[in-house]
Amino acid sequence: MEELNFLEEQKVSPELISQVEKFRRQYEVPAEAAGRVVKPAIPFFGKDILEMAIAGILEGENLLLTGPKATGKNVLAENLAYIFNRPSYNVSFHVNTNSGDLIGTDTFEDNQVKLRKGSIYRCAEYGGFGILDEINMAKNDAVSVLHATLDYRRSIDVPGYDKIDLHPAARFIGTMNYGYAGTKELNEALVSRFLVIDMPAQTEESLKFIFKRMFPAAKPDAVEQFAGVFLDIQLKAMNGEISTKSLDLRGLLAAMKIVSAGLSPWKALQMGVVNKTFDAFEKEIIEDIVRTRIPKDWTKEDVYE
Repeated sequence: MEELNFLEEQKVSPELISQVEKFRRQYEVPAEAAGRVVKPAIPFFGKDILEMAIAGILEGENLLLTGPKATGKNVLAENLAYIFNRPSYNVSFHVNTNSGDLIGTDTFEDNQVKLRKGSIYRCAEYGGFGILDEINMAKNDAVSVLHATLDYRRSIDVPGYDKIDLHPAARFIGTMNYGYAGTKELNEALVSRFLVIDMPAQTEESLKFIFKRMFPAAKPDAVEQFAGVFLDIQLKAMNGEISTKSLDLRGLLAAMKIVSAGLSPWKALQMGVVNKTFDAFEKEIIEDIVRTRIPKDWTKEDVYE
């Protein structure tokens, strides 16, 4: 299958790929949810991580992806939904997310009260992959819903309505960063419902793979310098010299993209990376990193064939 080519490129276990193909054939996507099967904008690179995640999902487990910013947690979650050809439902937790947001709320329609289904309900109904973003920001009301949904019962009690059993293809993938405002430690009962994958930092190899897939016309020297900008910022952030505000892989890739429109690489990186921090001292450090890698006189022709 073309969708699984990038797994073969990374030499992911042929047995796992075969089982994924069997899973895809076994669980067809309902027509109502077909529009939610989305090809990710960024491919995920990492053979070991992919094999662990795929094996867990094949055995009916839910995953919790942990690690610092820009390690590709959401990218992996989106890629897994695409690999398994499942509709994805994204829930971004915040302090006001409650059980009604997840399961659904009453609404008045056609002169009667009906349930407006929430993301978790639809995920359970259609066999989707629920991406639970920043799960460690969930408050107790929302966590109580997750406890029942994620354990061996695989069912949801909908207050005032009936119980719904999870579709056999439904899986949940939680993501969490440490130390952000509003986050908290996950309780043991919730963590026990997941297999946990600690995401490694980006490497030169992983970045070059992403650039090659997304920008096949880019020159190898330019790719090396753009990847180097990210790695240099990542190193300084890991050492505590700067914050992680400018450590933004999406911003770096967006900069690469707008260079293809004709903007100078220097200006593109100002928009995609440098200006992500609003601290003047930190901005100087980021500019120095970019300056050592990307000459100001570079043009589109220096980046693309």
